[in-house]
Amino acid sequence: MNIFNSKIQGRKSFRLRDFDYAQDGLYFLTINCHNRRSLFGEIQLNKHEKFKVEMQLSDAGKIANQCCLDIPNHFPNVILHDYIIMPNHIHAIIELNNKVGVENLQPRRNEFQKIIPGSIGSIVRGFKIGVTKWMRQNTDIHDVWQRNYYEVIINNDQAYNEISMYISNNPKN
Repeated sequence: MNIFNSKIQGRKSFRLRDFDYAQDGLYFLTINCHNRRSLFGEIQLNKHEKFKVEMQLSDAGKIANQCCLDIPNHFPNVILHDYIIMPNHIHAIIELNNKVGVENLQPRRNEFQKIIPGSIGSIVRGFKIGVTKWMRQNTDIHDVWQRNYYEVIINNDQAYNEISMYISNNPKN
């Protein structure tokens, strides 16, 4: 059942209509800050290595980083692969592996929130909530995230390697 209606909600869904986003697999996620605002730090030249750039995390960036690292603690079926916190967005490769520490292997739909527990959507939602809570308690920023997120389903080793390289090279780009 597709619960999204672009005519009512006024925006286009990026989700595949009949895809189960709680099933095992590798996913490349991009989560953007509201209005592309740089909240998580800045890219700087490395003082010791000429022509090398690196991401310098702000306090908010350090919290976003910790929230990324904490994802597997909150979702035992998730393996966090490569990720990077950028000034105004986050890229991550996460793996859903429902054979690791999950008691109920059947995804269930939460009809009230329309999110399947343990799905990509619930993981992104939990991450966004964690960062937003800190931002609202420690800064004057209320709107942290752009609505929604982008995902790519990684289907093979070549795609995984290309995305992994893209993530590691993102500060240079």
